[in-house]
Amino acid sequence: MGGGGARYRKYVLWFSIVTNLGILGFFKYFNFFADSFERVIAPFGLQADFVTLNIILPVGISFYTFQTMAYTIDVYRGKEKACTDFIDFALYVCYFPQLVAGPIERAGNLIPQFAKARNIDSLQFYNGIRLIFWGFFKKIFIADGVAPYVNDCFTNPSAYSGGTLLLGAYLFAIQIYGDFSGYTDIARGVSRLFGIELCLNFRQPYLASNITDFWRRWHISLSSWLRDYLYIPLGGNRNGKYRTYINVMLTMLLGGLWHGAALTFIVWGALHGLYLAVHKAVTGKRVNDSVMENNKIPALKERIAKLLGMIVTFHLVCFAWIFFRANTLPEAFAYLSGILRSGDNSISGIHTTFVFYMICVFLMDTLCERYHSEVPVLAKNPVLRGLTYAAALFMITFIGGSNADPFIYFQF
Repeated sequence: MGGGGARYRKYVLWFSIVTNLGILGFFKYFNFFADSFERVIAPFGLQADFVTLNIILPVGISFYTFQTMAYTIDVYRGKEKACTDFIDFALYVCYFPQLVAGPIERAGNLIPQFAKARNIDSLQFYNGIRLIFWGFFKKIFIADGVAPYVNDCFTNPSAYSGGTLLLGAYLFAIQIYGDFSGYTDIARGVSRLFGIELCLNFRQPYLASNITDFWRRWHISLSSWLRDYLYIPLGGNRNGKYRTYINVMLTMLLGGLWHGAALTFIVWGALHGLYLAVHKAVTGKRVNDSVMENNKIPALKERIAKLLGMIVTFHLVCFAWIFFRANTLPEAFAYLSGILRSGDNSISGIHTTFVFYMICVFLMDTLCERYHSEVPVLAKNPVLRGLTYAAALFMITFIGGSNADPFIYFQF
């Protein structure tokens, strides 16, 4: 292709990127940047009167914006061919199971599945129903079950002791995992009923032994998107270690901003950028995949090191979750200061709730990790399998949250 054609393709690429980001910025970030600018110039005696937007944020705008940008960039790079069927492309953009909260799909995975005939067999149907069931289990039993305790802690942290607030932070980690991964399981299961396979978005993230491993397990479609379309184009790790740290920080800062127009999300992204940069500096190399994945039997000291790594990583993630959950930075700092407060005024039943749900999540994820399964049902005996589902259904119906909370990631 001549220079004119290459130039035209680049113009189309930038038009697409600017349009997508412009729409996203208009709906999601206009008020945030306008208010921030006013606060910056106020100390200098200057005043700016911006018109703020009182509009409803389009559901799932962050997800399908990134999805369409990925398509344009991949076509420009030559990784994917341009879709010639408008219906297939429109379906790729607004495919309903994953439209509002992901996973963020790549065109190379989804569009070819739309273009071909699909025959759904009984096994595929069963696997889809099974995934939907366990998605509801995660959402209703786990996420909605702990939500009241989390809401009490974060709504009025001054009323409770430091130990209770610490448990509240742990429970929010459980809530957001059950909520988001539960939605993903439901979306993947529903999609499977149509003969469409969506990408894996969670892989037991709280079993990660370091922060890099955590981001290979948590919201995989977003972390891989940020890697492929932001971190690598910025230079990745090709320009020296200090430039690598800067690229990591910029990537995670923008990843935080992607979640919402608030300083709390920016701080959350900055913390994870700092974690990743420090981890890269300490290890100096790419961390190997988990020992379990390689089917190796680790020595005792390696098991202990892995367990300690899991505990440290979980606490680092929980610390950042406090900023993610708080509405404002002052609220986040008030919560953190409250954790240091002594006393015994706690929420009734929170200690038992924490132990019960923590064991439940750890057991589920350990079984999935150990047997490389997407759901924690391993019994081959139909009676035992039936009892497992009966017990899970009982938990959903009689122990799960009585009030259904909206999916957390619907707001993004």
